[in-house]
Amino acid sequence: MDTLVQSKPNTSQDTFPILGTDYIEFYVGNAKQSAIYYQATFGYKWVAYMGPETGVKDKVSYVLQQDKIRLVLTSSLFPDTEISRHVAEHGDGIKVLALWVDDAEWSFNTAVERGATIAGELKIEEDEFGVLKTASIHTYGETIHTFVERKNYHGAFRPGYEKRESSFPVDPVGLMYIDHCVGNVELGGMNKWVKFYQDVMGFNLLITFDDNDISTEYTALMSKVVSNGNGYIKFPINEPAKGLKKSQIEEYLDFYRAAGVQHIAVATNNIIDTVTKLRARGIDFLYVPDTYYDDVFERVGKIEENIEDLKRLNILIDRDDDGYLLQLFTKPVQDRPTVFYEIIQRKGATSFGKGNFKALFEAIEREQELRGTL
Repeated sequence: MDTLVQSKPNTSQDTFPILGTDYIEFYVGNAKQSAIYYQATFGYKWVAYMGPETGVKDKVSYVLQQDKIRLVLTSSLFPDTEISRHVAEHGDGIKVLALWVDDAEWSFNTAVERGATIAGELKIEEDEFGVLKTASIHTYGETIHTFVERKNYHGAFRPGYEKRESSFPVDPVGLMYIDHCVGNVELGGMNKWVKFYQDVMGFNLLITFDDNDISTEYTALMSKVVSNGNGYIKFPINEPAKGLKKSQIEEYLDFYRAAGVQHIAVATNNIIDTVTKLRARGIDFLYVPDTYYDDVFERVGKIEENIEDLKRLNILIDRDDDGYLLQLFTKPVQDRPTVFYEIIQRKGATSFGKGNFKALFEAIEREQELRGTL
């Protein structure tokens, strides 16, 4: 099975070893239809399945994969379950950010000793493909981290799942790995959860953005980015800041009804090709006015891409001391204005597009205004 790490890690010492993102699990209302959506639009291939046909009577899970990204889409088959309650309260959303580790028991015990709340005790599963170990802790909202040790497991996903293949031709769009996952938390919650990642998991505070960095005429937010030592895991954590109108963070919290994962940034090495394919398949992206590109070369200097291609596709550009990046954000991928995706291509840059914040949040505000929630 492919390892789930980005190709160029940082070199700082990691006090809590994590090898990468193992999978991201969504709780959804209809896993079968969600799986078809991700296959047909984003180009994920169906690789494993669990449900009544495999002996599990109360839920179904579809496992999809593209390069080093693995999504699990899970639905309940009955109304009186935790999965059904979660979907009723939050809508389709991310329940599990699973972390690939070399030793699940050590990771779990260490996290709990450092103050983490247990979400699931150590579980050892075995079948003809080997042994898989998992254990889980709580993080913000109802989100959990599951530590996954799969060095001795070689099946399609984990015991209880059977290998599957997509039933129609699936064309990947060039997504490679999870670049970062962004969490939205309540006012006053950001520093609490930054401290959690520092104290419990040994993460470093990578960068801080205040309301002077991330604001428009109407709204503002604050953000801090934490990262594990090798740089494989990066978690920006946002909270609202005082503004004239309701911020995107407040809108998310209103509709999700809790803190949770706001967006997933997925990396590509050819954003023009990736976004062209996604647009052709019906993925909606935020709109950025053509005026954004009027001074682009003054802001970011020379770039390799054709500016007209970037302008046509609404791709944003930013530069830091290490290079530049290209990024674009989808609209929410479910009915509630909660989870969305960022498509990102790094050309050396290690930052998060600070120079694009104003244009991005003005674009989000236009969508909020259409929804009547600004």
